[in-house]
Amino acid sequence: MATVIVIGGGPAGMMAAITAADKHKVILIEKNEKLGKKLFITGKGRCNITNAKDISEFFEYIPGNPHFLYSSLYTYTNEDTMNFFSSQGVKLKVERGDRVFPESDKSSDIINAFTKALSNKNVEVLLKSSVKKLVEKNNKIVGVQLDNEKIINGDHFIICTGGLSYPQTGSTGDGLVFAENAGHHIVTPKPALVPIELKEEWIKELQGLSLKNVELTIKDYNNKALYKEFGEMLFTHFGISGPIVLSGSRVVKDRGNLTASINLKPALTFEELDKRIQSDFAKYINKDFKNSLNDLLPQKMIPIVIKLSNINEDKKVNLITKEERRNLVNVIQNFSLHIKGLRKIDEAIVTAGGVDVKEIDPSTMRSKLIDNLYFAGEVIDVDAYTGGYNIQIAISTGYIAGTKVGES
Repeated sequence: MATVIVIGGGPAGMMAAITAADKHKVILIEKNEKLGKKLFITGKGRCNITNAKDISEFFEYIPGNPHFLYSSLYTYTNEDTMNFFSSQGVKLKVERGDRVFPESDKSSDIINAFTKALSNKNVEVLLKSSVKKLVEKNNKIVGVQLDNEKIINGDHFIICTGGLSYPQTGSTGDGLVFAENAGHHIVTPKPALVPIELKEEWIKELQGLSLKNVELTIKDYNNKALYKEFGEMLFTHFGISGPIVLSGSRVVKDRGNLTASINLKPALTFEELDKRIQSDFAKYINKDFKNSLNDLLPQKMIPIVIKLSNINEDKKVNLITKEERRNLVNVIQNFSLHIKGLRKIDEAIVTAGGVDVKEIDPSTMRSKLIDNLYFAGEVIDVDAYTGGYNIQIAISTGYIAGTKVGES
């Protein structure tokens, strides 16, 4: 029986080890004190494991090399992932945007399910074991050398070490170094799904404000929309974050002079919002302008919207002109911000870049350069938007690598 060594105990590594164990002896090596450390914090600790959309729709949400993933996602689908966790006794639920979570809202249930499956398959798990390098001989990997200099020999090797995001969880780019030393080209890692920094100084005044049911549009210097999405977002001391911002950050890379426009009332047309404001103005007709927007906007936003509207905050509502009111509508539906750039890669949820997909067989995850080397998960140059897609990619590529490992 051949020995398969899996490096990295995230979702890709755990799934690769579970499936490889059907045919081989498997050793799973993880440098942390426990498995699934990054999984533990995903989805704010609730673990958005996949998405319930039809698998054919997934590719619209994968900006990073979607075609490479056709084989793996169709071979091991989101339905397969949900069935796997159900078979391990984890009850699941589907939330807004078709995001799938454990019913308990505990990521530990997902990690426990993986751990139970590993145990049932007799996978040998080595925790607190950091791989220093791959041991290569005659263009073939023969073993791994640990930090303590111990060498573990094997016949086939699957690298599942993740990217460079959330380094505190162990994603420090080790696998990229291993791959590069083995002759692979590495597409420069960059942050994907990362908060956006803004130029506006007053953004600090909105820190902590969370918005729901808003529409974010990111535009280039020609005012062309590069990204548009409806959902939730959050203001921070440096700019904006939250689900629709993280996904939108993917289009910010390597571009200058970008703006972010927020429609605070996307459910209303311009004319409908104008009528709504007229109704509010009628209600507060003898009030100052600054006291007329409480029914319409969150308290923290009111001073900023007033400033951007160029209407004197002390002006009586009954003196506001039609032109001023329509300008206010425009400010609310086009709350414009200037993008400074992205936060650092160690704040990103996911890394874009990694082992070049041109050098990996998409139907087996096997290296095209070294016969007994495989890759799965975020270490590969693939990435998706938020919503459970990235974990599904990790699980699907892990499944393919584990199933195909050792096949001639």
